[in-house]
Amino acid sequence: MGAMLHLRLITPAEKTDAVVRLIDRTVGTAHLVVLPGAAHRPAGDVVMCDVAREAADELIDGLRALDLDTCGAITAENIDLSLSEYADRAEREAPGEGADAVLWEQLAEATHEESTLSVTYVAFITLATMIAACGVVLDNAILIVGAMAVGPEFGPLAGICTAVVQRSPRLALRSVTALLVGFAVAMTITAGFGLFMDAVGLFSEGRLEAERPNTGFIYAPDWFSFVVAVLAGAAGTLSLTSAKSGALVGVAISVTTVPAAANAAIALLYGDTHQGWRSAEQLLLNLLGIILAGTLTLLLQKALWSTKKRRTS
Repeated sequence: MGAMLHLRLITPAEKTDAVVRLIDRTVGTAHLVVLPGAAHRPAGDVVMCDVAREAADELIDGLRALDLDTCGAITAENIDLSLSEYADRAEREAPGEGADAVLWEQLAEATHEESTLSVTYVAFITLATMIAACGVVLDNAILIVGAMAVGPEFGPLAGICTAVVQRSPRLALRSVTALLVGFAVAMTITAGFGLFMDAVGLFSEGRLEAERPNTGFIYAPDWFSFVVAVLAGAAGTLSLTSAKSGALVGVAISVTTVPAAANAAIALLYGDTHQGWRSAEQLLLNLLGIILAGTLTLLLQKALWSTKKRRTS
């Protein structure tokens, strides 16, 4: 079995026939169920079906064209197990491969949630930056990797990429706000954390300025930094859009966004403008590479999928 989605729809009675016809003529659907009058809030019929992932985006677009998202409801969830010859046949008939399909509504919803400026988001990026600050002062690569894994900044970056491709100014504004405000708050609090740690004798300017073989790369941006950011951006975008999402943690620990922000905050705290500026360059270089690669990856996926659907239609 490949990737199937289960759709549960609430539809006004007068639209049910049109919804059923749309599902019937969509290649890659199975297990159509109609429950007249089963919905109470909003009132209407309940229609359920399973659809191959590669056919889901087209079907959801059709359901939205019937205004089902405003006068009823469209709910989609992944199916972990489905033992059915009908489902197998639906997947064989659907064009393309499920892992290659991009569900734009699902991507927009995921990036909306991940790119919203919230207390939890700010807490995670601040804690990650503080962990990274400990890592740069101690020259401890393990703490740097831990900070990379904790940092939530890929969500807003993916939101920016999605907003560019889908031409969504509201998502772009929300994502940019989360990114800028999140890093500003995190760096400010980390600077205060650094003052406290210096006061109790755990941080010192000497440690920051000493030879740092394990973490010196954080304030030494070069073309490799940009190349890695581009590769990580493409991999992260693919992990979000495909049915294979396990690569995102690997992406998080490939780029030095949070460590660069932490190094800049601590360096400026001690008046080291050279390290501060070079760390800021590293941060901007990584952000630029991820956004550029993520946007190009989405554009390429969109173009390839459109070409594939035209060939099979």
